[in-house]
Amino acid sequence: MAGEAVTRAPDELRPVEITRGFQETAEGSALIRIGSTRVLCAASFEETVPRFLRGTGGGWVTAEYSMLPRATVVRTPREVKSGRPSGRTQEIQRLIGRSLRAVTDLSALGENTITIDADVLLADGGTRCASITGCFVALYDACRAMLEAGKIERMPIREEVAAISVGIVDGVPRIDLDYELDVAASVDMNVVMTGSGRFVEVQGTAEGDPFEKSELDRLLELAEAGIKELIQAQRDALGI
Repeated sequence: MAGEAVTRAPDELRPVEITRGFQETAEGSALIRIGSTRVLCAASFEETVPRFLRGTGGGWVTAEYSMLPRATVVRTPREVKSGRPSGRTQEIQRLIGRSLRAVTDLSALGENTITIDADVLLADGGTRCASITGCFVALYDACRAMLEAGKIERMPIREEVAAISVGIVDGVPRIDLDYELDVAASVDMNVVMTGSGRFVEVQGTAEGDPFEKSELDRLLELAEAGIKELIQAQRDALGI
């Protein structure tokens, strides 16, 4: 699946494609392709909220994440067989939920919940970042549909949110790591930012030697530039 890294410049994203309305039965949905990684994102609207929000007048946005068994070269067993999501799955779905809530006015949802399902169809690195980017499109469309249907009174989405991976591979800061680059990276980082350029989350780890602040600054610069491209792709897909 990987291989485009051979000719791709360090500051160049893999090809990005977002297809709206891929799952017609959902209030909002999108298939996002970033290189070989493909994630199906679907948003479901429910006229209920978790117990801790009942009577507050506010709504909730949450996410669930899963990877199909043959999204990877070697089959991954379905987590339902173990009876619970893995720690990695729980971490990623919480990240997706936090990222989407960061750009949502929950009071505008009323006492309603939007659940976003992110299902990885094909994994070649950056699945959590692709999930956040694609799930925003699904969330926006679901909110737009519910506004048109009179289920909510105003659009709760304040701005866009997207995510990208960056890292240092063979001493070179790079953006949008596919699987081959990811396993070779000495520094691995996921960055989530809004359309106005504010940070939602930065997850960065040195896999070997510690890295310098100057390298961190360069990685953040790469991430910011890449996220601007992703947000434009979101806007193009949504027609906004």
